[in-house]
Amino acid sequence: MAFSLFRVFRFLRSICVPMTAIIGFSVLLTVIFILYQPTPGPGELQRLGWQSWDLVSADIPTGSQDDTTSVPPAAPGDTNEGVDWWNVTVPEGAKVDSASLPLDVWNPLLPHDTGLSEISIERCMINPKVANSICRPATTPEQDAIKGKWVRVEHDLNFQSGMWYLNLWYRRTRRLDVPLTTEIKLLPASEMPPAVNPPYEWHKVERSIRDGVPRTPSLYLWYKTGKTTREMTVKGGRDDYITELDVLYGDSRNWWGFEKADTPVLESDGRKESVWVTYRKKYQAPPKAQPLHFSHDGRFKVLQVADLHFSVSTGVCRDTPAPCHDSDNRTTSLISRVLAAEKPDLVVFTGDQLNGQGTSWDAKSVLAKFAAAVTDAGVPWAAVFGNHDDEDGVSRAEQAKLLQAMPYSLVQPGPKDVHGVGNYVLKVKSADASKTHLLTLYFLDSGAYSSGTLDWFGFWHPTEYDYIHQNQIDWFLQESSSINAIERPFTPDDANDFGDIWKRQSTDQLTPDAKRLAKPNALAFFHIPLQESYDDPDTNPSNSQPLDVGMHGLEPKGSAKKSDGFFEKALLAAKESEHVAGGGVSEVKVVGNGHCHITENCRRVRGVWLCFGGGASYSGYGKVGFDRRFRIYDISDYGETIKTYKRTEQDEIVDEMVLAGKGAAPPYEGVTR
Repeated sequence: MAFSLFRVFRFLRSICVPMTAIIGFSVLLTVIFILYQPTPGPGELQRLGWQSWDLVSADIPTGSQDDTTSVPPAAPGDTNEGVDWWNVTVPEGAKVDSASLPLDVWNPLLPHDTGLSEISIERCMINPKVANSICRPATTPEQDAIKGKWVRVEHDLNFQSGMWYLNLWYRRTRRLDVPLTTEIKLLPASEMPPAVNPPYEWHKVERSIRDGVPRTPSLYLWYKTGKTTREMTVKGGRDDYITELDVLYGDSRNWWGFEKADTPVLESDGRKESVWVTYRKKYQAPPKAQPLHFSHDGRFKVLQVADLHFSVSTGVCRDTPAPCHDSDNRTTSLISRVLAAEKPDLVVFTGDQLNGQGTSWDAKSVLAKFAAAVTDAGVPWAAVFGNHDDEDGVSRAEQAKLLQAMPYSLVQPGPKDVHGVGNYVLKVKSADASKTHLLTLYFLDSGAYSSGTLDWFGFWHPTEYDYIHQNQIDWFLQESSSINAIERPFTPDDANDFGDIWKRQSTDQLTPDAKRLAKPNALAFFHIPLQESYDDPDTNPSNSQPLDVGMHGLEPKGSAKKSDGFFEKALLAAKESEHVAGGGVSEVKVVGNGHCHITENCRRVRGVWLCFGGGASYSGYGKVGFDRRFRIYDISDYGETIKTYKRTEQDEIVDEMVLAGKGAAPPYEGVTR
C-alpha cells in the first residue's frame, strides 16, 4: 500500500514541472498575441473614456473670443424704449460642452473645438463603410491614447473616376501637449511647402490624394502642425488650428463655416465635377432667424420659390431661348434680384430643391448652394420636400438635419410618428409687445412616390405620386385645434415705446369688419398638389366669373391618383371658429404648391384658394416663352388681407389679386360636405 502511494506521488511530481511550464507558456502566448493586440473591446465599441487617463481640459479660456451679453426679450407690457421684442438677442440655452462630443466620429455638424493632430489618406478595395477597420491607417494603443483614434471622412475622393475607394482620415485629440494642425496644402510631387520656423513643421501624407485616378499627375497633401493647446492657451492662437475636414463636390460654395484648400483635388472637365478638400477652424454657429413677425404697420410678405432642381454641377438650362451651362448660378442670381425687389419677410422653398435623377448625387454639396441667395440676404426661410429631393440616396431625415444647420433656417423635421419629414407649423406674431399670434403657416410633406413597377431589366420605376396620409391629417387637425382664437381684426397694443404710431396706422390699415373671436388666417405649403386643384372653381357671385386666375392646362395634371382626403377632412374641417356664428369659414385660406413648373394659376375651390408657384429655376423644365416666375403672398391688415401676385424674370408683376380680406371675392356660400 505504501509502495503504491509512493508511485502515485512520484508520478504527480514528474508531470508537475512540465505541466507548469506548459501552462505558463500558454499564458505568456495569450498575453502577447491576444490580450496585447489593439482589437476593439467593449470600451472602444461604446466610445467611452478611451482618453480618460489623458491630460485634458473641458473648458479652457481662449481670451480671443468676443464676450457677447445676451439681453432678455421684453415681456408683454414692458417699456424697453427703442427695442422691439423680436430684435433682441435671445439666449439659446446652455452652450454645448465640447468635452462631451465624441472624438472618434465624423460629423461635420458637431461644434468641435478640438484640433487635429495627424492626417492620412487610405485606399480600400471594398467599401470602407462595410470594412472600416480593415482600411484604417496603422496605429497602436499608445498612439491612439496620445494623438487620438483615426476618424474617416466619409466622402470618397475617387467617387467619380478612381479605381478604388480613397478617403481622408484624421486624428483628433484633447491632450494639451500634442501639436495641432494649422494649415493644409495640396502640392504636386515636385513641390514642397515654404520653410517654417519651429515649433511649426510640415508633414507630407505618403499617398497621393489622386491615387487610383488614371492619367492624372500625383498630388500630395501637406499639413502643418504648430503649437500645442497649452501653448495656445498661454500665447494665443486658439483660432488658428483646424477642427474639421470635409470633401466638397462641384464648384459651388462651401458649407457654412468651411474654407476650400487652395488647390482642387480634381478639376471639372465636363465629364466629372471638381473635388475639393474643405476645412473648418474656429466653429461658428450659423446665424439664427429672428422670430417671424408682422411689421409695425401690419404687413408680412412671403416669397415662394418653387422647383429649383439644382445639381452637383452648375446645371444646364432647360427650355430657354439660348442654351447655357450654368443654370444653377443664373437661378441664384435671379433669386437675388427678386429678393432685392420684393424684400420678403420669409422665403418658402416648396420642394424639389434637388434635381435628383442622378445629378444631385451628393446632397450636401447641393444643399450648400441652393439657398445661397437667401442666406446671403439674411432672410428667414422654410422648406418642404418634393418628389425628387431624396432620389439620389440621402434620406429626407438626413437632409432635414443639414437644412436645420444652415443660416436663417426655420426648417423642422416634425414628429417621427407622422408620415414624411417636414410636417411643422410656424407662427407669425404681432410686432407690439403683446406678441399676438396673427398668422399660421402649415408645412407638410406630400411625399415622393407611392408605388412603382418593375421593367424587364429589374429596375423599380415610380408610377404614382405620393399624397398626404391619414396620420398627417390627424396631426394637422391636432395642431389647428391647439391654436387659440384671437379678437379679429387685431388692434395693436399702444405701448409707450411706440408712441402714437399705432393710432395713426389703425385707421388706415384695419378692416372695418365687426370684431369677432376667431383663429388667425392660415396658409399651407406642400409640393404635390391635391386632386381638388383641378376641380371646377367657385364662381364669383358679384360678376358670375370663375375664381381661377393664371395659366394652366399647359401640362398634365400633377396630383396623386390616391388620396386620404386632406382637402375634405382637414382644409374644410378646420374652421376659423367653432362657434355657429363663425359662418363655417375655413382657417386655411390658401394652399401653395410646386411640382408643376408651367402651371401657375390660383383657383378657389369651395372657399379655399389652391395656388401653384410656377417654375422659378432655369434648371427645371419649362417652356420657351414662359418666363420663370415667383409667387408672392403680401399679407396686410395684421393678417386679415391676403394678396398674391407673380414676379417674372422680366420683372413684370402679373395676376395681382386679393384672396382674402378687403377687396376679395365674397366668401363661399355653398355646401361643404
